[in-house]
Amino acid sequence: MGETDVDVAGYRVEPLGPSTWDLFAALAEKHNGVWGGCWCTWFHRTPELAGVESRELKQTLVAEGRAHAALVVRDGAAIAWAEYGPVEELPNIHHRKQWEAGLVQTPDYRITCLFVDRDHRRRGVAAVAVRGALALIADAGGGRVESYPHDLAPGAKPSSSFLYNATRTMYERLGFTYERPKGKGNCVMTTVVAPAAAP
Repeated sequence: MGETDVDVAGYRVEPLGPSTWDLFAALAEKHNGVWGGCWCTWFHRTPELAGVESRELKQTLVAEGRAHAALVVRDGAAIAWAEYGPVEELPNIHHRKQWEAGLVQTPDYRITCLFVDRDHRRRGVAAVAVRGALALIADAGGGRVESYPHDLAPGAKPSSSFLYNATRTMYERLGFTYERPKGKGNCVMTTVVAPAAAP
């Protein structure tokens, strides 16, 4: 997958890997492990991983090259991430049976979770993280990308901490196409990422 840093809207985006683990870990620790101590592992989990402690699991997957994210970095610290990867890397999605029932084409990648530092929310950083993930996917050869944002009723304004994958409107602004509903209040959106041009 993508190995190089990219610049998005004045932010540096770095791929999650052993060399950037400490950046990721510092952001997770600042927020008590994120989502109740998940450490962004829920979408990785299969039954055989059910008993593994979250931080240990995430660090192992990162060391083995089986966990990917675009880290948004500002002033030497990670302030957000967008988790992405192929379906086999992130098999555990909400409303999976409904997703499978409506599946026409399996994506090459899915974007499953966004997280933004509480001190940087409502500034467009989530969109930067998604754009960074798409750039890293382009570096890795591109492909069909799915995400599963919240499809909110007009005027709804839930807490930003609730929106683990942002909103349909944000993804529309980033060029994703609405495909279908998924569960109550979520949807499937897709885009196709071209391979990055050779340097």
